[in-house]
Amino acid sequence: MSLAKRRQRHGIHSLRGGLTLANVGLLAIGIIVATTASIMGMRLYLLDQVDSELVKMRTSLGSSGLTLRQVDSLSALGVIRERITPAESDPTPDSIFTVIDTKGDPVTVFDMKPTQAQRALADAVHDPRALAAGPDPHDVEVHGASYRVTATRLADGPYILLATSTELLHKGIAKALKLDFAVGTLLLALLCCLTMYSVRRRLLPLEDMVETSSAIAEGDLTRRVPSSQHPTQEVEQLRLALNSMLHQVETAYRTRERSAAQLRRFVADASHELRTPLAAIRGYLQLYEKGMLREPGERRRAWDRMHGEVDRMGRLVDELLLLARLDQRPEIRFRNVDVSRLVRDAAEDLRAQQPGRPVVVAAEGAVLVRADESGLRQVLGNLLANVRTHTPAEAGVTLGVERSDGVVRVCVADEGPGLAEEDAARIFDRFFRVGSAEGSGLGMAIVQGVVEAHGGEVGVRTAPGEGLAVTVTLRSV
Repeated sequence: MSLAKRRQRHGIHSLRGGLTLANVGLLAIGIIVATTASIMGMRLYLLDQVDSELVKMRTSLGSSGLTLRQVDSLSALGVIRERITPAESDPTPDSIFTVIDTKGDPVTVFDMKPTQAQRALADAVHDPRALAAGPDPHDVEVHGASYRVTATRLADGPYILLATSTELLHKGIAKALKLDFAVGTLLLALLCCLTMYSVRRRLLPLEDMVETSSAIAEGDLTRRVPSSQHPTQEVEQLRLALNSMLHQVETAYRTRERSAAQLRRFVADASHELRTPLAAIRGYLQLYEKGMLREPGERRRAWDRMHGEVDRMGRLVDELLLLARLDQRPEIRFRNVDVSRLVRDAAEDLRAQQPGRPVVVAAEGAVLVRADESGLRQVLGNLLANVRTHTPAEAGVTLGVERSDGVVRVCVADEGPGLAEEDAARIFDRFFRVGSAEGSGLGMAIVQGVVEAHGGEVGVRTAPGEGLAVTVTLRSV
C-alpha cells in the first residue's frame, strides 16, 4: 500500500478518529449532565413558585374561618366569581376552584352548577383530608392536563380544592430542552471539526515519521524526520529520539558494510600472501622430485629458499593470529611500565642493526604508564622496522617521550621520503604496502591494534619529502 493511500485511511480505528470520538463523547456527556441539571433545577424552581401561590391561597382561606354559606354569599362579587370559576366550555383552565362535600362530590357554588373541570378535579382527588393536612400540593391530571392541587377545609365541613395548571411550565421546559439539544448538537459538530483539524495538524509529524520509515525501509538511510512548525513537546521528543536512533542505525550499517569490505579485502590479501610462499615451496619441491637439482649448490640454494619462504609464511601466520586475538579484545595484564626505558632500548637495537643511521633519543627520566611491556616493545619494534624497511640507511630517526595533561606521547619520526595523502589514509589497513615495498603490510595494523587494546590512540603526520612521524598516545600513571 502506498503512502498516499495510507494517509487517506483515517477511519474510526485511527488515532485521529479515536481522539475525535473521545472528545465528542466527553462533551456529549457533559452537555447531557448540564442540561439535565439545569432542566431539573428550572422545573423545581417553577413548581416551587406554583406551590407557594397555592399554599398562600390555602392558608388565607383556612385561616378566614368561612363556611360554605359565606363563600356562596360572595357571589355578589362578580370579579371574584370570574377569577375563581372556570368557564363551562374550557375543560382545562389555568386554575380550578372546587368545593366538595364530605363524600367528595362537588357542590353548587355561586349559583352555578359544577363544570366539567370541577367534576374532573373532584374525581382526581381521592382523599381531600390528606391533601389538606399535607404541607405540599400534589400532582393530578384533569382531562389529560397536569395540575398542582391543594385543599383546605371550611368551618362547616366541606373542602375547597385549589388547582393550578402546570402545562405552560412543562411546555416551557420542553422548549428549553429542545433549545439545549440544538445548541448541544451545534457544539458537538463544531468540536468535531475543530478536533479533526487540530489533531490532523498535531499528527503531521507522525505521518512524516511513517514516510521517513518507509523511505528508510526502501534503502534511503539518509532520511530523517523533519521538524514541524508547531510541534508538541512529546512529538518533538519522539522526533529527536527517532532521528538519533536512525543516525545510530545508519552508522552501524555503514560500519558493518565497511567491516565486511575490509574483511573481504583481508581474506583476499591473506590468500595472496600465503599463496606466494606456498607456490615457491611447491615449485622447488617439484624441481627436486624431477631430479632437476643435480648440483649440491643448487640443492642448497633451493633448500635455503624453501626455509626462507617457510619462515616468511610462519611470521605472516603469527601476525595474523596476533591481529585475530587483538580483534577479540583480549584481557591485558596492566602494570607500571617505564616508557622512556623501552624507547632507549629500541634506539640501541636500531643502532646495533644500522650503525650508520643517525638516531636521536629524547627520553630522559622515568615516564610510567599502565600497560603490557611486551605489547609496547612490539609497537616500538614495528615502528622502527618500518623505518629500516622504507627509509634510506642514512635517514635520521628521532624517538621522543613527553608527558602532559595526564597522557604520555611516544613519537617516532624519520627523515625519509614520507607518504602521499591517499597512502597515509590507508597506512593502518592490513596488507597495505606502498609500491613494491617489502614486508607483510601488517606492522602498522598491529601497532594500531595493540595501542587501542591499551585504550590509547595512534596518529600519523606525513607529507611527500617530509618524512613520517607516528605518535602513540597512552594514559599516564
